[in-house]
Amino acid sequence: MNKPDTGKMTFTLPSTMESVSEVEAAAEKMATEAGFDEDELFKLAMAVREAAVNAVLHGNDYDPTKKIAVSLENTGKSLVMTIADQGNGLDPDSLPDPLAPENLMRGTGRGIFLIRSFMDEVRFRQLDPGTELTMIKHLPAEGGAAS
Repeated sequence: MNKPDTGKMTFTLPSTMESVSEVEAAAEKMATEAGFDEDELFKLAMAVREAAVNAVLHGNDYDPTKKIAVSLENTGKSLVMTIADQGNGLDPDSLPDPLAPENLMRGTGRGIFLIRSFMDEVRFRQLDPGTELTMIKHLPAEGGAAS
């Protein structure tokens, strides 16, 4: 297996669902080129989509004048995907546990739960304004599937 291409792409997009699809497609393409199998591709694409939806809908309140900033990087060891919004900020620790019995029928917290489940590392950083979410997925070992 050849060493995956390293590189970084950054872009700024309006807060629209079209932008969410664009971010997901770019991340999926980078992950495919990095050698992830079909199951890991699905998980990675879903996590990136959830993060982008959260930035557009919850962070920026679906305001197309507010932007989302996206960075996708293959470091040669990991994919590092960062999505930032221009909203009021988010305290991820304040989100309800979506697995708690009282929250099973509520919609809050599920996206972050999936992101944390599917990624190897997840970090939040408060901006002024907004929130930045960094997701890291380690590249598959040679000859094997990603963790």
